Amino acid sequence: MTLSIAGFNLKKLQTYVDWKLLLFLLLFLDVKLAVKIIAIIIIYLLQFNFKFGFSFKNSRLPLFYPLVIIIAFINFIINKSYNSSNYVVVFAIGIGFWLLCVLAIHQIKLSVEKNNVKVLHNTILVFFVINTVVSFGILAYIMVDAHAINPFRYQGQYQKYFLGTGDYIKGVTFDISTTNAVINAFGVVYFLTRKMPLMVLICMVVLLLTASNFMNIALLLVLTGLFLFKTNRDQKSVIAICCMFLIVFLAKVSPQNNQYVHETFKNIINPPHPPFKNTVALNTTHNSKDPDFAKRKFAKHYLDSLKALGINHKTANPTMVIIPVSLPKTDAGRVVLIGADINTPPYQTPTDTPAEQRKLLAFINLHRAELHLSGQDSFIMHLPGKVIGAKQTVNFLKGHPAKILLGSGMGNFSSKLAFKATGLDFSGGFPAKYIYINYNFLVNHLDVYLNFFSKRRELHSLTNSPFSVYDQLLAEYGLLGITAFVIFYLGYFTRHIKSLTYGVPILVLMLAVFLTDYWFEQLSVVVFFELLLLLNIKETAHLKPLNYE
Repeated sequence: MTLSIAGFNLKKLQTYVDWKLLLFLLLFLDVKLAVKIIAIIIIYLLQFNFKFGFSFKNSRLPLFYPLVIIIAFINFIINKSYNSSNYVVVFAIGIGFWLLCVLAIHQIKLSVEKNNVKVLHNTILVFFVINTVVSFGILAYIMVDAHAINPFRYQGQYQKYFLGTGDYIKGVTFDISTTNAVINAFGVVYFLTRKMPLMVLICMVVLLLTASNFMNIALLLVLTGLFLFKTNRDQKSVIAICCMFLIVFLAKVSPQNNQYVHETFKNIINPPHPPFKNTVALNTTHNSKDPDFAKRKFAKHYLDSLKALGINHKTANPTMVIIPVSLPKTDAGRVVLIGADINTPPYQTPTDTPAEQRKLLAFINLHRAELHLSGQDSFIMHLPGKVIGAKQTVNFLKGHPAKILLGSGMGNFSSKLAFKATGLDFSGGFPAKYIYINYNFLVNHLDVYLNFFSKRRELHSLTNSPFSVYDQLLAEYGLLGITAFVIFYLGYFTRHIKSLTYGVPILVLMLAVFLTDYWFEQLSVVVFFELLLLLNIKETAHLKPLNYE
């Protein structure tokens, strides 16, 4: 796949990749909705085509998209939601999200149809290279800012990085780091199947840098299946190296993350009760009226220095104080305190409440009577938030049988749209005069989210978020929505399952990823997933493209 310098020319560069597709991917996968819309406008100006080819027989695109829009309109009419001007705005935005999905996959399909397989593979390769450069660039910036080779262990700046370092490795999308993790998990499988070991390892490293525990586990399970059933000796060796990378990362680079995973699973299996605070902290706060302040502070720093040096001297005479020879001293014999004291505030998690969290707490105080979980004075974790959210959805449908078929309606129970319309700055701002919060959403999934994400940072994890594509489809589009997803979305791809190569494990990964967020509304990972699957279908089908005119 290398180009010789002698044979290099502009024409070859132009035909090496599909630059329109590459530009579209770089723009559309950006976190900003405005940039996504610009991407759609540009690609349709460059490639003007609105022949979607939807049909119940051999549909060119997944029929799921128009069906879910139809279900939303039926709900809108049946529930007489048009009587609420605020909901009309919310509904229009929701329809806009689904239309963007349709417009995006149509252009992806056009690019797959018009380009040869090699050009498409080159385009994907260049995309991953750009994403890798951006990801490592972000890591380099963090290292410079923290003055640390390994920011995953750096506790300074009030633990600005430390366990949260991976959250900054957002890649070229500048979205949440989970997006970067999912894309690189796809990359590991994609390049492994295509026998490009260097790119496999690069994608694995970027994935590990995002510190996404869920994606690490999901990918590990997929790689295990590939190792057992679908790989040759060389590919098995690459998988083994990937596993070694994971072990080294958890053991050496970010051992605290390993401990975090352990504690998370421990809390899921055996939920903890709030601990009693029975320890007293040493007061080292400056007090000019306290004559012993300087003595206490010096004594504390001295003991910290001894601990840092690992000194544990014992003597038969307990009254004798022994100063080790190795302890650094000045020429006058005065002991020099060494290193930073990680017990001081700059090396601890900030105790002040962030602005976004204060906003959540203010909302809780305003609606305390309706919020049965987050409105409680004490916090007791019985189940992970995602499990609680799933149970709420099932209980809601049991209590409202009329909603089982079509759901509660778009933005009324569980979706990015529902969270966005609260005006609490979820996924960007929302006009205050159009704020809309359905009561069923307020007392269920919003309550669950507030219960965890208004508390300490350790609780802000995927396991405690009620976000899920499956939950969204069942709660807001009912059994018809779930059926449309299974038959007309998953079925669109799985009908080619016997001939797919990397498409099968990537599909399995995507099914797991759908558990973690409202990915259709994210307008990022799903588009890239569809590109990989459509490409794999094309290169394995050996059939001429159908005419949809």
